[in-house]
Amino acid sequence: MTAMGTDLGREATGDQRAVRFYPPAYDIRVETVSMPVIVDPDDAVIKVTLAGLCGSDLHAYRGHEEVDVVRTCGHEFIGEVVALGSSFNPNASERPLLYSTLKIGDRVVSPFTVSCGECHFCRLGFSSRCVFSALFGTPDLPGGQAQFVRVPKAGGTLFKVENITSVLHSGLSDSSLLLLADILPTGVFAALQALQHPKITSLLCGKQYPHHGFVPRYVQLETTPNLSFDDRNFTFAVVGLGPVGICALVSLLDMLGDVPAINYRVVAIDPVASRREKVKSVLAVLTPIATPPRAVVADIEEGKQLVKDWTDDVGCNAVLEVVGNNSALLLAYEIVRPFGVISSVGVHQAPPVPFTGRDVYKKNVSFDFGRCPVRAMLPIAAALLLKRQDVFGGVGEPASLIDRIASFNDAVAIYEVFDKGGCGKILFDPWKN
Repeated sequence: MTAMGTDLGREATGDQRAVRFYPPAYDIRVETVSMPVIVDPDDAVIKVTLAGLCGSDLHAYRGHEEVDVVRTCGHEFIGEVVALGSSFNPNASERPLLYSTLKIGDRVVSPFTVSCGECHFCRLGFSSRCVFSALFGTPDLPGGQAQFVRVPKAGGTLFKVENITSVLHSGLSDSSLLLLADILPTGVFAALQALQHPKITSLLCGKQYPHHGFVPRYVQLETTPNLSFDDRNFTFAVVGLGPVGICALVSLLDMLGDVPAINYRVVAIDPVASRREKVKSVLAVLTPIATPPRAVVADIEEGKQLVKDWTDDVGCNAVLEVVGNNSALLLAYEIVRPFGVISSVGVHQAPPVPFTGRDVYKKNVSFDFGRCPVRAMLPIAAALLLKRQDVFGGVGEPASLIDRIASFNDAVAIYEVFDKGGCGKILFDPWKN
C-alpha cells in the first residue's frame, strides 16, 4: 500500500448528501445515501467540490427516458481525489499516464463519460464510445451531484487540474474548469464536426469539391479549380441557445475568426426570450462591432427569414443543432442548404427523426449525430476557456455563462426553474448550506 494507490475506499463507511431523481418524472429529492467505495483496482473516489446541472439532465426529469429506478443525478463535476484503487502506483506501465502519477489530494475534472484510454476507440480519439463507456448520473453509474462519487477506469477518464493549468500557464477557478467536463468540449465538438466536414472544408480551403482533400493518386489534374471570394461566403446557424448552445456559438465564432479570406454570418436561434437576451450580452463582449454584424440573435421565425434574406433562399452551409428534440432537428433541416451539414449534439430520445430518406436524399444533406469525445476536444476547449474568460470565467454577470452557484438545499426549486427556461447554467456546491 502506498500514499499513491490505496484501497482505503473499500473500508470507508459513512453517509453523504446527494441529489436523486425518482421516476417517472419531475421528482427530485435531496437525500442521505451511502458514500461510494473502491470496487475495482482502476477506481478512484472523488470528493466533489462543484457539480453542474446540464440540459440533458432534464430528459430523465421530464420522463423522456425509460427509467424505472432511483438514481443520483449529474454528470459534470470537479473535486479532489480521496481514494485510489491498487492499479495506481508509480510503477504502473503501459497504461494511461494517470495510473502512475495520480495521487490522493490531486484536484481533478471528470468528463461526463467513463473512458479506459486503452481500447481501439480511445486510441483513435473516439473516447465517448469506449468499450467501457458509462454515463454518470444513470442507473448504472451514480452521478456527480453528490458529495462523493466513484469514477471507474479513473486513469483513463480523469484530468488532473494541475496538468490543464500548467499547459495554459494560468490558474482558473473551479467554476470555470468545471465547464470542461461536458458543455464546452461539446460546444467545440458541434462546431468542429461542421467545419471539418468535407463539404465545408472545401470552402474553407478555397478549393472546388472534391479536390481539397483525398483523391486517388492516379487522378491527374493540370490545375485545381479555386473558389472565388463570393463562393466562400458562409452562412451558419446555431439552433438552441442554452448553455451548450452558447458554448457552440462561441466556439464557432472563434474558429471562423481564425480562417483568412472568408466572409461569414451566423444566426443564433432560440424561442426563449431570456436565452436570446443572454446571448446578446455574450456577443457584446465577444465580437468586435461590424457592419453588418457577424452574428445575429433571432427567434424561430426571424431566424428563418434572416437565412432566406442572407442566402437568396438557398440556406445555411451548416447548422449546429444543440437542443435534442425533433422540432429543433426539423428546423435545422428546413434552413440548411443542399449539400449542407447538420451537426447535432443534442441528446435525442426515442422518437424517429422527423424526415424521410427521400427528404435527405433530395437535399444531399449530411448529418453528424452523437456524444462528444471530451478527451479529444480538451486541448481546444481548454485554450478557448482561457481565451474567453469574459464569458466562461465569471458568475452572475450579464455575459457570464454561469448564472449562480447554489446549495443542494435549493436543488428541487432549481430543477423546476431550469426546466422552464428560467435560468442558465447552475452549479451546485455540495458543501454549501
